Amino acid sequence: MSQVLTEEILKSIKRVHFIGIGGSGMYPLAQIFHSKGYEITGSDNNETETLEAVRKLGIKVYLGQRAENIEGAELIIYTAAIMADNPELIAAKASSAIVCERADILGVITGWYDNAICVCGTHGKTTTSSMLTQIFVDAGEDISCVIGGKLPSIGGSGRAGSSDNMVCEACEYQDHFLKLYPDCAVILNVDADHLEYFKTIDNIIKSFHKFAEMAAKAVIYNGDDANTLKAMEGISGKTLISFGWDKKNDYSAEIISKKGLVTKFEVFVKGESAGEFEINVPGDHNVLNALAALAAADYSGLELPVAAKGLASFHGAIRRFQLIDKVGGITIVDDYAHHPKEIEVTLRAAKGLDFNRVWAVLQPFTYSRTEILMDDFARALEIADISVITDIMGSREKNDHGIYTEMLGAKTKNAVWFDTPHEVVDKQTAEQKEKNFDECIDYIIKNKQDGDIVITLGCGDVYKLAKKLAKRLRDTE
Repeated sequence: MSQVLTEEILKSIKRVHFIGIGGSGMYPLAQIFHSKGYEITGSDNNETETLEAVRKLGIKVYLGQRAENIEGAELIIYTAAIMADNPELIAAKASSAIVCERADILGVITGWYDNAICVCGTHGKTTTSSMLTQIFVDAGEDISCVIGGKLPSIGGSGRAGSSDNMVCEACEYQDHFLKLYPDCAVILNVDADHLEYFKTIDNIIKSFHKFAEMAAKAVIYNGDDANTLKAMEGISGKTLISFGWDKKNDYSAEIISKKGLVTKFEVFVKGESAGEFEINVPGDHNVLNALAALAAADYSGLELPVAAKGLASFHGAIRRFQLIDKVGGITIVDDYAHHPKEIEVTLRAAKGLDFNRVWAVLQPFTYSRTEILMDDFARALEIADISVITDIMGSREKNDHGIYTEMLGAKTKNAVWFDTPHEVVDKQTAEQKEKNFDECIDYIIKNKQDGDIVITLGCGDVYKLAKKLAKRLRDTE
C-alpha cells in the first residue's frame, strides 16, 4: 500500500514487521520501535549474532522469508537490498499494510529527537558516528544511535535511549540522507562515489548542499575540503562550525606523537588550545574524524575533557582497521574500505606503522563502481607492497558491462589475482567464492614474511578471508 507515513498514522499502528531484521541498518530501527512500545516481528535468511540479540528483546523472528510472515502487520519495513521478487515484499505490497523502505523510516525516526546529529561524508561516517556515540555513552548519556557498523561498547550497530540526543549515520547513496531530519549535520568530506547514480561530482556536491540546507540548527563541516566548501556555499541561518588542520577552522589539531595504534594530538578551538587528546585507531584521517566528533559533542553541551575520555576509550568499530589476529609472524587486519580514497588512507596509515610489508587484499564491490573508478582503485592499491584482488562481488548488480578482476589487476603494479572463468564469476556460488578465497590465502601463506601486515579491504564478506587466513596460520603453528 503506497501511503505517506505521518506521525498520526504511526500513532494508530501497533504491529511492525521488518524484512531482513538482522541487517546492521535494520536492527537499530527495530530497537527504537520496540522501545516505543510497538509489537515487532521480523525475518531473515541466515542465523546471526544480531538475530539472537533481536530475540533477546522478545521480538519474534522468522528464519526464512515467506509471504505468511507478514500476516497482521500494519507497517512493513524493508531495505534496498531486498530484491523485487522477495516473497514477503510481494505479499506486503499486495496487502493493506503500509510498506516503507528503511531510509524513509529512518527519516521519520530522526524527527523524533530534539538533537539528531546526522553524520555524512563520502568517507569516515561509521568511524565518526561510532566515536561520537562512544563519547556520549561514556559521558553517561542515554543516547539513541543508528550507525553503519558494530560498536563493541554497545554490542551492535545501534541502541534505543531515552534522551533527546541521537547520532545517525547519514548515507548519500541514492540521496537517502535527504530523507532525514537533521538538527545538526556533520559533513566530513565530499568525493566522487556512487557515480552510477550521481553521474558527476557536481551532482554529488549539490546533494550535500541540500543536506546542509536541511539542518535545522547547525552544520559542522570540513573547512579544508574543497568539495565540502563548495557544498557549503550559500548556507546560512544556522550555526556553522568548521574543523580541519588549518588554524583558520573553528576546531583544528596538531599531531604530537604516533606510537603503534595510538595518536596523540593537541586540539585548538578558535585558535586557543583545548588540551591534549588521543585516539586508539591509526591514521591522520582519524584525527580529523575525531575533531568532527569533538565539535559535535561540544556543540551538544558535553565538556571537552569529558569527551576526551570517551574518545580515548574508542578502539574502533568492527571492520574499521579491526585487528583480527597476530599469528605466524604476520598481523591480520580487516577494514571496510571499498572506495579508492578510503583504501588510500587505510593503506597510508598502515605504511606509517612499523611493519615489514603491507599486503592489500581487495574484494571489489559492484561492477559499476569497479568500472567507473578502476584507475583510482589501481593507484590506491599500488600504495601497498603487494596487492591480492579477489573476484568482484556483484551484490545488487548484474555484470552487464563485462567487468572482471583481471582488468583491475592488469592496471595495478605488484597485483596478484586468480583467473576464474567469466561464466563462473557471473553466476558466482558460495562454493566458488570459497575456492577463490582459498587461492588468495594459499598465495599469502606461501609468500608471507615475518613482520608483514595483511589488510583485507571491502564492504562485502572479505572479512571471512581474514578470519580463515588466521585460522589456517594458527592450525599450522
